[in-house]
Amino acid sequence: MLPILFAAYGAVFVAEIVGDKLLYTTGVLATRYRTAPIVCGMAIAFMAKMGVAVLIGKAVSKLPPLVVAGMTTVNFFAIAYALWRKPDRGESKPEYPASRAMMVSFAAIFFSEWGDVGQVTAATIAARFGSPLVVWAGAVGAMVTKGALAASIGAGVRQWIQQRVSPGTVRYAAVFFLLLLGLLSVVETLSSPGIAP
Repeated sequence: MLPILFAAYGAVFVAEIVGDKLLYTTGVLATRYRTAPIVCGMAIAFMAKMGVAVLIGKAVSKLPPLVVAGMTTVNFFAIAYALWRKPDRGESKPEYPASRAMMVSFAAIFFSEWGDVGQVTAATIAARFGSPLVVWAGAVGAMVTKGALAASIGAGVRQWIQQRVSPGTVRYAAVFFLLLLGLLSVVETLSSPGIAP
């Protein structure tokens, strides 16, 4: 069982760490919210998504690409809108309750990028080795590690930014990057093989 756990952890971590938009999303959220609630929200979302991946296997990878792109884009745009509407406050103390940061990070993860490489990897390993609970634990561990790294880097950036940049500029930059990530999701999906122009 331990080799399957490590195989799932390693395979999902490597598959997810390169070029993953949620890595950048988490970093952007960490510039606005505290790290611990972001990691909690991410962990819950990753548990649910990987649970679906190992339970229904490769069916996750068969989701229509335009549906996935639509869900991902709407999600990024909704979070950007929520950040846009937030008033700027002094950044010297925690400005948002932990529950809000958890909900935002959960939504950013759970409602985007279904059928991504990490889920397909976990589904394949579960189908091959037949230990869905062990694969799920390894996959969730890999995803939480990835998210915690991004949130930690984002928290470091947040401290640096708080000392040098106005809260309004931070908000505009976060909104810009979330909108950009939403647009990149559409472009990536539309440019994938098998999607008719």
